[in-house]
Amino acid sequence: MARRVLIAEDEPSIVTSLEFLMRRAGFETRTASDGEEALQLVSTFRPHLVVLDIMLPRRSGLEVCRLIRADASLAGTRVLMLTAKGGSRDHERGIEAGADDYLTKPFSTQELVARAQALVADPVLRLAPGAGPAEAP
Repeated sequence: MARRVLIAEDEPSIVTSLEFLMRRAGFETRTASDGEEALQLVSTFRPHLVVLDIMLPRRSGLEVCRLIRADASLAGTRVLMLTAKGGSRDHERGIEAGADDYLTKPFSTQELVARAQALVADPVLRLAPGAGPAEAP
């Protein structure tokens, strides 16, 4: 079964690149161009991983991340912040919001794919069947 990734990014060229990378790595993908759309897709698509920009229209990535973490049914959903905000305080805010990892733009495509694969492969986060998005293999 392919792992599902939601790419929440408002820059079309980055979305195209990320979607290509994630599909080539074997992920099933969906995209959202703003925070509201991202929250809707998290509920319906049930991704294993959300690649989340901080600076999104309608709701920030930080707010989206906090709302994902507040929903017990999404406990197995991993969040990778991918943002141009590279300051140490920005990084702290991302982790405080509940992000599992934080990567700044510009980024290495190989590093992004490696981090994404590591996040969804973490056996500690696998839940009982039906309990969330991260089914056991």
